[in-house]
Amino acid sequence: MKWLCSLIPPNNYAQSILSKEIKQMKDQTKRWYSLAPNSLIMGMLLALVGGYLDAYTYITRDGVFATAQTGNTVLFAVRAASPEYDGAFQNVPPFLAFIAGVLVAEHMKDRLDMHRRVVLALECVILFIVGWLPGSVPNMIITISIAFVSSLQIATFNKLGKWSYNSTITTGNLRTAASASYGAFANHDQESMKKFIAFSAIILSFIAGALLGTIFSTSLEQKAIWIASGIILITAILYHKSRDQEGTEEPTQVKE
Repeated sequence: MKWLCSLIPPNNYAQSILSKEIKQMKDQTKRWYSLAPNSLIMGMLLALVGGYLDAYTYITRDGVFATAQTGNTVLFAVRAASPEYDGAFQNVPPFLAFIAGVLVAEHMKDRLDMHRRVVLALECVILFIVGWLPGSVPNMIITISIAFVSSLQIATFNKLGKWSYNSTITTGNLRTAASASYGAFANHDQESMKKFIAFSAIILSFIAGALLGTIFSTSLEQKAIWIASGIILITAILYHKSRDQEGTEEPTQVKE
């Protein structure tokens, strides 16, 4: 590319234009193999992993959902109200692990410039270790590990463009997509259409992840989680810090 600029005399307006065109071409090429933190492709990959992990723990760990804590909180309350209330304490460690993950993510955000890449690397390593553990390892250890990883991901990657989203829970994404669909189709609003398409892609990615998680967990059992670890590894490698996307501003909250 540089030899093209050398063919044009220096301080020439045409050379300036050509340099801008070359830079634009490089930027466009980079988008094909790199992932910005709040890009749609990044969100879809993380949602794919979120759905995959839910299917993985449900199939290999006796019907447990470890990525979200809504069900875990309900089970805690149900067991606490039952005669065998001691069983409620088994729901506490995953809850605490989820909180710990959020705190670790916030600490990394304050201390590390490339905290998102570090979170992805940590998630990749933990998921690999989980797949390496034998099936005889208590479900609690696996649940705690995945709850921690899930909270790291949720706390670090929570922005889709200028909208807040969740890569491991579909309820809020589904509500946002449904709300945006009204503005898109009833009011013909272009911004609502973009939001509807983006959140629909996230939801479909989560579903696809759950389907893949079911297929591979059935055949590979505990080691099926290595596929999720591999996806996170690829995401970490392709991740890049974008100046217009890696800012310190908080994501725009979706109104309830």
